[in-house]
Amino acid sequence: MPNPKVAFLAIARSTFDLDLAGEVRNLAYQSLGEMPLNILWNGELITDQHFAANAVSFLNDNRPDLLLIFQATFADSSMVIELAQNQDVPIVLWAVPEEHTGDRLRLNSFCGINLAAHGLKRAGIPYDYIFAPPDEPAALNKIRDLAKAGQIRNQLRKARLGRIGENPSGFDTCIFDPDLIRKTFGVELIQFDLKEEFFPQVSQVDPDQVQHVQTNLAQKVEGLDDLDQTATKATLSSYIALKALSERKEIGGFAVRCWPEFFTELGCAACGAMSMLSDELIPCSCEADVNGTITQMLLQSVSETPAFGTDIVSLDETRDAIVIWHCGLAPLSMADPQKPKGVTIHSNRRLPLLFEFTLKPGQVTIARLSEASGEYRLVLGLGEIISGPKSFSGTSGLLKFDRPAREILENILEEGLEHHISLTYGNHMDVLSAYAKLINIPVLLINKGGDYR
Repeated sequence: MPNPKVAFLAIARSTFDLDLAGEVRNLAYQSLGEMPLNILWNGELITDQHFAANAVSFLNDNRPDLLLIFQATFADSSMVIELAQNQDVPIVLWAVPEEHTGDRLRLNSFCGINLAAHGLKRAGIPYDYIFAPPDEPAALNKIRDLAKAGQIRNQLRKARLGRIGENPSGFDTCIFDPDLIRKTFGVELIQFDLKEEFFPQVSQVDPDQVQHVQTNLAQKVEGLDDLDQTATKATLSSYIALKALSERKEIGGFAVRCWPEFFTELGCAACGAMSMLSDELIPCSCEADVNGTITQMLLQSVSETPAFGTDIVSLDETRDAIVIWHCGLAPLSMADPQKPKGVTIHSNRRLPLLFEFTLKPGQVTIARLSEASGEYRLVLGLGEIISGPKSFSGTSGLLKFDRPAREILENILEEGLEHHISLTYGNHMDVLSAYAKLINIPVLLINKGGDYR
């Protein structure tokens, strides 16, 4: 993914010290240039309505992920309002402190964003703010996170999600509201009938394509040729059909009814196909869990690596860790490189193709877009996958938090959260929190006793 686009616009008033204003503006611009950001800058101080109108045209032409208004000196709120109105983009006001010399107030930057914040609040325009020197690392990191959140919002607004079939009866955790999803995230849902639309596409897959995929996969995992080959090829055909559907309909992720029809009518497991797609950044969730797939899309966008939707199934008392597992659904890139990567059959239905491995150790961010309360919340947590023996067949891992594992489980049950959570490697808490704020949903911190951020 390219770096987020930040429109850097500096405001000043000519009755203040424009030389100093130019110095702090340039330092901010140089500091931002060292961040993983694409800085859009029209090169001039905005000192009156004429310049502000030019800047509005600049914004309309460039459509940034973040509008950063740098208050180089004091100014009234009129130029900020002109810049901000009709711009569907996150806004940050940045004021800089100045030295207390006992002499002239040369910039009066803070008073400028105070006026601007009041004007934006009265106009109902959301904003964030910074009061820090133009090269302060914390300020630059905040801008990076906010810009990334804006980029993710823009990306999801253009995303399409394919729902293959319906969620199983009794799986209320997979219920969704398409209108609320469109309104909140901008994601478009496309429904496909499992048996009438998708299964016929699977049956039409070229056997040569299947053999090519199988040959490549056999180089990555052990035991592929030992499985029932008819069922294995059906799973690989499902992978090819889903990938073709993704390309044909520009679908960025799938929520798939994985049972019982894949077993009873297609004669195979869907797990391996969805694992392979998730590894290729087309995230998939089982049981037609639409909110689960959107969560994976969100995590994938922020980490730029695969995300895994999983169940919480047990507690490892010895290691004070939560056991996470899903039949054989985890992306292969998440496998522990120190342990075997194999394939297996479904533990209940006794059909392939599933992957079998333990997750690699490392820091992970877990998330769930939850509707348990009747409204969306973003459940977040920062944990670690630790080394340990394989807990169950399929793909599993040991997830440890900075709180006792049993307390985490109790918190999940008390909140009535969904049975699927998603994870990706790395610490992405700040960007995800910024995204939640941007779309106006609360954050529930699962490893902080259920506190809200």
